[in-house]
Amino acid sequence: MKGISLFQGIFFGVLILCAVIGLFVFANYTNTGGAAASVGTVVVWGTLPAAEVDVALTQAVKADNSLKGVTYVEKPAASLATDLAAAIATGQGPDLVITSEEELLSLEPFLTPIALANISARAFTDTFAEGGQVFAAPGGKGYWGLPLAIDPLVLFYNRAILSSTGVAAPPATWEALTGLVPQVAAYTPTKQVTRGLIALGTYDNVHDARGILSTLFLQTAVPITGEDATGRVSADLGLASAASAGGPPGPAVVRFYTQFADPNKLSYTWNASLPDSEQAFQNGDLALYLGFASEARFLTAANPNLDFAVAPTPEPATASTKTTYGRVYAAMIPRGAKNAAGAYKAAALLAGAPEQAALAGATGLAPATLAALGAPPAGDATAATAAASALYARGWLSPSPAATDQVFSAMINAVVSGSASIEQALSTAEQSLGAALN
Repeated sequence: MKGISLFQGIFFGVLILCAVIGLFVFANYTNTGGAAASVGTVVVWGTLPAAEVDVALTQAVKADNSLKGVTYVEKPAASLATDLAAAIATGQGPDLVITSEEELLSLEPFLTPIALANISARAFTDTFAEGGQVFAAPGGKGYWGLPLAIDPLVLFYNRAILSSTGVAAPPATWEALTGLVPQVAAYTPTKQVTRGLIALGTYDNVHDARGILSTLFLQTAVPITGEDATGRVSADLGLASAASAGGPPGPAVVRFYTQFADPNKLSYTWNASLPDSEQAFQNGDLALYLGFASEARFLTAANPNLDFAVAPTPEPATASTKTTYGRVYAAMIPRGAKNAAGAYKAAALLAGAPEQAALAGATGLAPATLAALGAPPAGDATAATAAASALYARGWLSPSPAATDQVFSAMINAVVSGSASIEQALSTAEQSLGAALN
């Protein structure tokens, strides 16, 4: 492997140093001149598994004993906002909330933004991966939370299937992936799929369809939603934006996605009668599977004999920059927190590189700080791919995952069934998404 140059070494060294300095500045900030504040008792609610977070907290306390008063309570993502609202109303709310940007809009009315006096925009940018910017509060009010971990969408591949069909490496582009369908997919004489290349084209039996569609939209510069200075969020699925000579990108995304479920096309490799895609990959009936990096542990436990590896999500061949969808988990301070000062201090400490490495090791997520992402665990190819993907993972401000699934599922089902044209289905989805947002 070609070594890095002296200039590259100095450049990356300076980047990591800046991240560490930025983190140190906001981790030790107080209103009384910079002396490190005591954390005290901090109750944390979150959507990450309690068993995994408790392991990470035990490791963090070993690194910094001031975190010994931090306790974690797991909460279902679907009811987090209502649970938090009820707890705040009765004065029993937590001091911190840890969840991803997928829940951010529903939580915003119950959160206190972290002011720029505590962490400047420069310190935030120098410390965290770019996906953390989704937590920027509108109007320059600061940030809704400090990023702690990222779960990027990646490509799992079955080594045995690829090698037995003459494929030496997983596809790096969508164009290359599409070209593999005739080589890898297998069918009965009646066109029933007995071995699929990848689960795309339908929605309800594609395990991470929301993340996959989000990736395709974001890779073609479709923002999905956008927020103005007043905080109003609107939907944009790429119908009006004229990206290139090929027309607006939104319809191209839906056309590309749904082709894999069309029996009349060479790209046909999946349909609605097949099982959930995660189950199909786990059973060895699917060559490629798009899922979140944290799923690697589940797949290994579910089928220890499954010979799989992890690669980055494919990109358009013409892409000049990399993009994938990611769930960015952040520590946020709710309104009415009994120990708001200690909560901020705890969040800043948990955002440190050693603490994030501990959280990543316990959960299978990637860290969110540039310093930790620059030094993934040696010898762990999955963690290295997750860390590399986390650097360019992006999220978007969405309604609840259930509401988004309802909108996206209706759009894809309308196109696959032929009940609506791509443009009609996309227009309806954009209107429905806008209504769900507001």
